[in-house]
Amino acid sequence: MKYKLTKKQKKMLQRIIISAILCVAAFIVTHFLKIEGWPKLLIFLVPYLIIGYDVLKKAGLNIIHGRVFDEMFLMAVATLGAIATGEYPEATAVMLFYQIGELFQSIAVGKSRKSISKLMDIRPDSAVVLRDNAELEVSPDEVEIGETIIIRPGEKIPLDGEIIDGTTTINTAALTGESMPSDATVGDTVISGSLNLTGLIKVKTKSKFSESTVSKILTLVENSSEKKAKVEGFITRFARWYTPCVVIGALLLAVLPPLFIDAGSSAEWIKWIRRALVFLVVSCPCALVVSVPLSFFGGIGGASKDGILIKGANYLEALSKIQVVVFDKTGTLTKGKFIVEDIHPTAVDVDELLDIAAAAESYSSHPVAESIINAHKGHIDKSRLGEIEEIAGKGVKAEVDGEIYYVGNGSLMESIGADWHECHMTGTIIHISKGTEYLGHIVINDEIKSDSKVAISSLRSLGINRTVMLTGDKKDVAEHVAKTLGVDEFHAELLPAQKVEHVENILSSGVKTAFVGDGINDAPVLMRSDIGIAMGALGSDAAIESADVVLMDDKPSKIADAVRISRKTMRIVWENIIFALGVKGVILILGAVGIANMWLAVFGDVGVLIIAILNSMRCMTRLNKDN
Repeated sequence: MKYKLTKKQKKMLQRIIISAILCVAAFIVTHFLKIEGWPKLLIFLVPYLIIGYDVLKKAGLNIIHGRVFDEMFLMAVATLGAIATGEYPEATAVMLFYQIGELFQSIAVGKSRKSISKLMDIRPDSAVVLRDNAELEVSPDEVEIGETIIIRPGEKIPLDGEIIDGTTTINTAALTGESMPSDATVGDTVISGSLNLTGLIKVKTKSKFSESTVSKILTLVENSSEKKAKVEGFITRFARWYTPCVVIGALLLAVLPPLFIDAGSSAEWIKWIRRALVFLVVSCPCALVVSVPLSFFGGIGGASKDGILIKGANYLEALSKIQVVVFDKTGTLTKGKFIVEDIHPTAVDVDELLDIAAAAESYSSHPVAESIINAHKGHIDKSRLGEIEEIAGKGVKAEVDGEIYYVGNGSLMESIGADWHECHMTGTIIHISKGTEYLGHIVINDEIKSDSKVAISSLRSLGINRTVMLTGDKKDVAEHVAKTLGVDEFHAELLPAQKVEHVENILSSGVKTAFVGDGINDAPVLMRSDIGIAMGALGSDAAIESADVVLMDDKPSKIADAVRISRKTMRIVWENIIFALGVKGVILILGAVGIANMWLAVFGDVGVLIIAILNSMRCMTRLNKDN
């Protein structure tokens, strides 16, 4: 992503360049002309003040307001101390490199914020609403539920709703990370924040803007930075205690050794003061304080590009430790939509059996009936139908073309005395008979999502060797889905409270557990688990509100992606912590014994900061499929 410097960053870059040129010039002039004393100080003060006046100002104001032990104070004390001991070039260089580090930090944060702000571009500026046959352009907040809005090609969809007129192609990339546009027509649901590409459509709104998909996404992302990870909170507390300790340590290093070695020697005092100043410069904790939050911010931003919304750094950290993933079945691993999987006729052909069943079910709104009607595809001539009687809990009795047909379950066949038989396949079996003459049956199943099997295998490849499926569905259906997908264990015919019990049993063994669900009945389990993951596109509002992670395109394979992102982020966080503390520890020891000079101290502070920032920026890159 191309990043343009802000005015403030450009001004800082100009100051760095000017100060660097003047510092080099000052060094050359004073070295070759043998300039010493006050003239040399005045020459180096020019580049020092150009690059460091704001640091000195902030340090002074912070002291006035009681905020003493911060990085501004460390830089001010270290550089002014270097000037007091005659180390003019070193003092200017320390301030110069410190500001270079600050510029790198600002650019890194800016790039990360740009990644997030690109997501924020999904916020629509206005909506065109149809009122009294007139088109009015209003704020999305002013549109009520049930009103009709008009969206033209190239415009963002401002509110969630159902298309009531028109056909178009929708791009949901900003929401889901899915680059492939999808066609939409009358009856299809569209979500706010997606882009209308090709045709003019009229949409009947289903939610207010404050409750719309785009509004919820923006709220989730904006609030994510408020929830700190444990390691991030530790670094903040660490810096609060660490800085005063190193200031006291530097003071002791400057005072105690000369008292015991040669208290009367000014050279001995200057030597130990210089060592203390090196100690101060290298001890600045900014590499940790900056890089750790930046890594989490980048990880959350990078996940959002892939349609994975993680609600906070604490959830990102917890996600990296997941050992067990528990799935709901319907709407999570399956589409939650019934389809005709197979047709097994005995006395008629396939088309005739389906035609009879579709005609008999044509007045029903039951999902099973709708799946049969959808499979029929052709026009159902309802003039063929006579009296239709629904038989509670069993099926229907219907007159089609003057003949009496029964369409329903095995109990219905038993009750009429038909010579029927069970199907060898698993699913919802709809039997059809003409009177008592058995004609065959239709196998109906909830369609498994195309990437559910990939989701399970991907989790296994990440070392998550226990996957569990919980469902309220029948045992044979659950067993079929679990076996097809390779899920390790399943529990069927569960009530919502029983799902919570199963998750609590897993949690009681001390393993980090994620639960993945989509329905309103999944909300208690989502909240109870260590990490709750909700399907965002079709999932219920309650599930999305209760979850810690939201998958915007309903693809279970994104769970493995979320784990990879979290592990990559945590790996980078610990790389920065170990690298920064390791390098600083070594240079602190070398500085205390007089081996490290101010230039090495600059690398120990600013160099480590820049390297840590560059490493943190890797979190913002789009995910590749390695761990």
